[in-house]
Amino acid sequence: MQITFTEAALNETSRRLGDKPFRLKLVYDSEGCGCAVSGVPALWAESPDIGQTVHPESAAAANTVFPVLFEQRHEVFFEDRLTIDYQPAKLAYQLKSDSQIYTNSMKMIDRRPV
Repeated sequence: MQITFTEAALNETSRRLGDKPFRLKLVYDSEGCGCAVSGVPALWAESPDIGQTVHPESAAAANTVFPVLFEQRHEVFFEDRLTIDYQPAKLAYQLKSDSQIYTNSMKMIDRRPV
């Protein structure tokens, strides 16, 4: 999977997450949706787990400015090439590909310890 960030998404992510180390994880969040195939894409900002290896069920996306992981079991829900944009008017991220928009209101949840 290849994920490209637009300039607007890069700027907003840097602003939101600041100088504290992070890695991003693209998830297909199905909690509360009633079914594992009914979910919504979301971005989680996590601690980079310095000194630990990546969970074997996770994979790293190619060609990203920020480290972005995803669970391999969720890869079926996305195309190979994705773009993450930010829409200031909506205060929301957008996940899209060349052929579709996955969501116009993707959340970024900061899951790093305080």
